[in-house]
Formats: sequence, structure tokens, C-alpha cells
Amino acid sequence: MPGANAFVTEAFTLLGVALGMIILRTIARATSVGIRNFQLDDYMMLLAAVVYSLETAAAYIVGAWWRGLANNGMTPEERASLDPSSQEYALRVGGSKTQVIGWSLYTFLLWNLKLCMCVFYSRLTDGLAHMKIRIRIGYGLIGATYIATLLSILLGCRPLHKNWQINPDPGNSCQPAISKIDCLVTVVLNVVTDMYLISIPLPLLWKAQLSKRRKSLFLIVFGGGFFVMACGILRCALILLDPVNGAQQAGSWAVRETFVAVVIDNIPMIYPLCRRLIKNIDESLASHYAGRHKLSNGYSSSGSYAMNSRKDKKPKFVHPLSMRNATLSDSAESIVRADRVKNGQDILIVKESTVDVSPTEHSNEEIREHPHAQHPGVGYAATCNHAGGRGDVLRISRRGSAQWESPASGS
Repeated sequence: MPGANAFVTEAFTLLGVALGMIILRTIARATSVGIRNFQLDDYMMLLAAVVYSLETAAAYIVGAWWRGLANNGMTPEERASLDPSSQEYALRVGGSKTQVIGWSLYTFLLWNLKLCMCVFYSRLTDGLAHMKIRIRIGYGLIGATYIATLLSILLGCRPLHKNWQINPDPGNSCQPAISKIDCLVTVVLNVVTDMYLISIPLPLLWKAQLSKRRKSLFLIVFGGGFFVMACGILRCALILLDPVNGAQQAGSWAVRETFVAVVIDNIPMIYPLCRRLIKNIDESLASHYAGRHKLSNGYSSSGSYAMNSRKDKKPKFVHPLSMRNATLSDSAESIVRADRVKNGQDILIVKESTVDVSPTEHSNEEIREHPHAQHPGVGYAATCNHAGGRGDVLRISRRGSAQWESPASGS
């Protein structure tokens, strides 16, 4: 009983933390792109919150209602002597049915989170043609493996009602708490898909020049992915090595596995919100103690920014993930792109951005030659969020200077 109470406490604590992270993610996305611009993974994560709650409830019901009993762990003599009208018989039937539901919810939640991550990667690699095929393979792999896993659960034991048959012994494949078919198919396909998903962004991270802080964040995310795989393997091992008591221990690791999967799927989206909150707190404290706002490096009190004219240094293409102030989520929205100028060099242009960013340094000649330099006295305009405030307009003149203005003052 103490062990059961500990499991209930852990399971619902992890559920509360996970739901809190999903709420924070939704808030972060709503403040960043707006509810009307939510993507598929934003809605699927809300669905994941519902499924995760149902999975935790099913795990609780197995122990609280059915006392951890199912149609496994019985000798042929015990099966034959068990009265169908007895309470134990009803508990074992109910436990077996709940085990089938639990397996279905568990696999649906994991594969739903995999799809959310793949959608996130599709935005992360938007505009990179050579990554499209990898993303499409990911979608196909997720769909195929989920169908195979679901069929193993629903069709591994036929007819379906044998999953809660007590007497005669329906066989291991019809004992959902310890079914080797369900266990092996799920763990193998789970690990295969996770390994492939982890491999998708590796080429980007290898080429991107990231700060130590952001590299650490990526390591945490990928470390969580390996932990999810380890939990899946351990869950299967517990069931196979201890058919009597292993199912209850496996349930505990299943809850931990899905919790970590939810966390690592939401960290990239929550990080920008936390970063903005910390920045606002720092600025408030600085204003309180210094009596004035500290201006960002490179900006004057009039909001102008002097651009360097360094013709001797060729501008290099900056990968979205390598951008100095860009975040994980901001990079995923493809907020920057490189346009080709007439002299054949790459130039970084900020367009419709919500990231904290300063004007990129270019020479006067490059500004004049850029195709966006088409209006009299104006190079191009971009909606940005910077030290001057969200929604300002950056006006770059052909003389090579830039100034942040309010939308009302810009044309």
C-alpha cells in the first residue's frame, strides 16, 4: 500500500508539472505569434494534455480500483477454481480491460509527441531544401510505426475479448499487462523513431555557431530524448523479466517516460518566454537602482544606430540557429533569410521578426545594391522587436545608416 501511495503521488505530481509546461508553452506561442497563427503542433500539444491526463487516470485506476490485478500471474489450477461471480474475477477482468486502454493511450501519447517534434523540425528547417526529404521521411516513419504499434495492441490477440479472458489461459499475447508482442513491438518502434528524430537537427547544430548556453540547452533536450528511450527499454525489460510484479513497476516508468517526452517537446517553446521575463525583471531592477533605463549597446538616446562601413570584410551567411540573440523557437519560425546581392555575396536581411535583434552591419555599397533598396532614401523596412519596443519599423537609408521609428512615422 505505501508503494501504491507513492506511485499515485509521483504520477499526479508529474502530471501537474507537465500540464503547467503545456500551459506555459501555449502562453508563449500566443504572445509570440498569436492564437490565429497557431500551427499543427500547438493544437496537438493541447490534445496531448488531455491524453496524458487520461493515461495517468488509467494508471491510477489499475491500482486503486482493480488492486493491480489482471488476467496474468495465475496458474491453470487457480484459473479453473476462480468463481466467475467472485470479486477477484471482476477485479481481474476490469484490470485487463484497463491495461488495454492504458497501452492504447500510452502509444498514442508518445507518437503524438513525436509528430509534434517533427512539425517543430519542419519549421526549424523551413527554407532548407535539402532537409525537406528528411522531414517527410520522419512523417512517414511516425505514421507507419504508429499504425504497426496500434495493430499489435488491437490485433495481437484475437478475438479482442480474450484480452480479459481468465479461464482457460488465453496465452501471453492475450495478457495485456505482460504481452511480449505489445512490449517488443512498442519498444523497438519507439526507439527507432526517436533515434531518427534526434538525427534530423544534428546537421544544423553541427554547422551552427552556438553559444555555450544554447548548446547546453540543446544537450538537455537531446539528453531527455535518450532518457525517454531508456525508460521505454527499461519498461519492456521489467515486464519480460518479472511477469508477476513487473507490470506495476513498468507502469511507473511509463509515467516517467511520457512526462519527460512532454517536457522536452515544450522546452524549445517555453525558453523564449522565460528569457523575455528574465530580461524584463533585469531591466526593472536596473531602472529601480540606477534611476534610468540602460540603453542597449549600439543605440543612442534618439534611437538611432550607426552602421559600420567595413568594405574590407565580406559579410557571411548567418545560420538562423547561430544568430546572436535568436532563440530556439524564434529560429524555428524562420525569422531570417539570406538574400543574394549583385556582387554575389550573402547578406542577412531581417524581415517580419519578433526576435530581439540589432541591424546587421553592411557596407554602404551593399545596402545600395540590395534589391530591397528601391524607395527614395530607404533601403528596406522590417517589423522588429528590439530595445525600442515591439512593432517598430527599421528604416535603412542608402547612405548606410539606420533608425528605429514607430509604425505611425514610417511609410
